[in-house]
Amino acid sequence: MSAPTADRTFHPDTISPLSFWAGTAADREATFARLRAEAPVSWHPPVEGALIPPEQPGIWAVARHADIAYVSKHPELFTSGQGVMVEEVPEEMLEAAMSFLAMDGKRHSLLRRLVSAAFTPRRVAAITEQIENQARTIVDDLLATDSGDFVAQVSKRLPMWTIYEMMGLPAEHREEAAHHADGMVSWNDPDVAAGREPGEVLNESLVALLGLALDLAEARRADPRDDLMTNLVEAEVDGEHLTDEEIAAFFVLLSVAGNDTTRNTISLVARALQDNPDQRALLADDFEGTAATALEEFVRYATPVMTFRRTAVVDTELGGQQIKAGEWLLLLYPSGNRDDEVFDSPDSFDLTRSPNPHLGFGGGGPHYCMGAFLAKTQLRELFGQLLSRAPGLTLGDPEYLVGNFVHAVRSLPYTLEK
Repeated sequence: MSAPTADRTFHPDTISPLSFWAGTAADREATFARLRAEAPVSWHPPVEGALIPPEQPGIWAVARHADIAYVSKHPELFTSGQGVMVEEVPEEMLEAAMSFLAMDGKRHSLLRRLVSAAFTPRRVAAITEQIENQARTIVDDLLATDSGDFVAQVSKRLPMWTIYEMMGLPAEHREEAAHHADGMVSWNDPDVAAGREPGEVLNESLVALLGLALDLAEARRADPRDDLMTNLVEAEVDGEHLTDEEIAAFFVLLSVAGNDTTRNTISLVARALQDNPDQRALLADDFEGTAATALEEFVRYATPVMTFRRTAVVDTELGGQQIKAGEWLLLLYPSGNRDDEVFDSPDSFDLTRSPNPHLGFGGGGPHYCMGAFLAKTQLRELFGQLLSRAPGLTLGDPEYLVGNFVHAVRSLPYTLEK
């Protein structure tokens, strides 16, 4: 394997400082547009904000839709198995925190198949019914208020309720699990850290989530119930079963990935609908007829996951650049989802956009988001309820968390006219 090299010139339009990610999405897109046009694969300093700074001289930023999709679909060239964040994460922590997200090859395929086997048609139907009831109740509770924080009242509640109810986590442990899921991705948020060091927050959160999962798996082996954890402990493919450690790692992945992505999509889309009243009216007037294309545009426009990393396995070429084995690549999903070579009027929020080959679920390939159906079901049910039952909802200006991973909305004030 060739050694990464520092013998290159960093691109002047840098995406590495936290100050870049602290700007607006429009400001970032202005930089991404220049990169797509002039340097679709460009060399940048190590990205700031890593908990464990990488021993890398730089990172390749991949800005164009076609290149992001190519990297995603060729794990034999660009692996996820060395991590997907801009962190040097120890292998034991990598697997415990990211499950098959940080794997490739046969082991990745086997674990995905085992987890998929737990999502039986009956289980999917039960999850869908749960989400319908949850969305209705959340809007019931919203209608009982006059004002508040939309993130706390609506966006944050649905994903966590969905995940922990379908897993069968007892109600008395759900707030604890949600708190630790926040700690896994928001360790640099002062409110989440509460005076603790970032590494302490991350470690405490990971250990707590793994403990909850291991206890639940043990309980379901002794006393099976009608829930996803029971399906996971009983899942079998070609004589193989998931180990308790693999089940616990998947629980952590589901807690984190299933929380932040849907939560922030809900918040960003709610504001986009308000800012585009013609599109809101289109969806409200014909929800059933428009929902399918609208859901895809929700994900494209919001792009809740902004970046994932890959590591080059061999010396290769991408976008006219020579990539050496061992070098890191940062996939810029917001840039790919605004690529005007793929999308007409990419800055427009167009709920009738079709086709819509967005990268919001990972760009295709073996790591296509396994929870895509879950996210789309939550979005469909919640916005169906909001549009029909809360026409007097008005949102204020969002407050964002600063980071280069998730387009995270900390708070979003609302008022409700009845």
